[in-house]
Amino acid sequence: MKSSYLPGDVQILLKDITGLVEPLPASVREVKIQEGTHYCEMLPLEYEPSHNYMMAYENALQNYAKPTAIAVGVIAEKLYAKKRGNLVLVSLARAGIPIGVLIKRYLFNKYRVQVQHYAISIIRGRGIDKNAMDYILSIHGSETIQFVDGWIGKGAILKQLKEALVDYPDVSSDIAVVSDPANLTDLCGTHEDILIASSCLNATVTGLISRTFLRSDIIGASDFHGAAYYEKLKEQDLSLEFVQTIENEFVYDYSSEMTDIHDIVKGPSVVAKIAEEYGIEDINFIKPGIGEATRVLLRRIPWKIIINEKYKDADELKHIYQLAAEKNVECEISKVDLGNYKVCGIIKKLSDV
Repeated sequence: MKSSYLPGDVQILLKDITGLVEPLPASVREVKIQEGTHYCEMLPLEYEPSHNYMMAYENALQNYAKPTAIAVGVIAEKLYAKKRGNLVLVSLARAGIPIGVLIKRYLFNKYRVQVQHYAISIIRGRGIDKNAMDYILSIHGSETIQFVDGWIGKGAILKQLKEALVDYPDVSSDIAVVSDPANLTDLCGTHEDILIASSCLNATVTGLISRTFLRSDIIGASDFHGAAYYEKLKEQDLSLEFVQTIENEFVYDYSSEMTDIHDIVKGPSVVAKIAEEYGIEDINFIKPGIGEATRVLLRRIPWKIIINEKYKDADELKHIYQLAAEKNVECEISKVDLGNYKVCGIIKKLSDV
């Protein structure tokens, strides 16, 4: 489908459902989700950033472009060492797309390797888009495929991918990510919970496409999963600016070895402690890490934001505080050790309201 990326950056294997589904505000979607409607059967109304929030985004992009660029380079070097030119990038829409674009550009800039890059949908509880997978496998060997995402929160999509690929035993379920504070993969740029500026916005930093959509009255048996294109946001689009800003900070002369020291605590054990301490019955309500906490504030109805005390004054949490203030969401120091996570968002259980 159409996007605002350059034609050579990515081929997006999604059905264009623009105009077929009315986007819903978070207050309506959250009620429906908690009553049993799957999130993929609705489209969220895109958050319109305030002036102050956009200033926080620009600050995040300026201050964290270099660490993001270094982490992308680490991933790209690992993939090149692993597969050389025999590589096909398959980004998980949406958050994985800008990262896939960056890896593709890094490999071309340094090694003059022109890798193919696709974007496909995977949906928690519904699985991967098999039509998109079959399309890619009709062109490329299974050993070439490398999945890409933005970050790992608590590992739900990683688990979903492993389950989905039972039907594709020759395809690796490894995901390359910029940041893995959950300590669930070595195929990452860093285990630090870094601020990836693309996590701060929605469609306007991911090619003007919506979250992916799957509902049988609109998506047929032979269709790709769907998404809408937000033409009306064209004037606010920052997708290429984000990619170009990070690309300008690439470093090409370092080893692919990890350079950061990370806690041995695994993300799922941190999530379990949060659930116990805060009385959360459904761990899907717990969204650890900067990227996930940001998405809770942008797309869901948050109960509270808990902060790792070591990072309470960290610059990379400024946009979190800004969003929380705008939405009147409480921020407090976490009662449990958050490990590598700097922050965690907790969704409000509406039946308790």
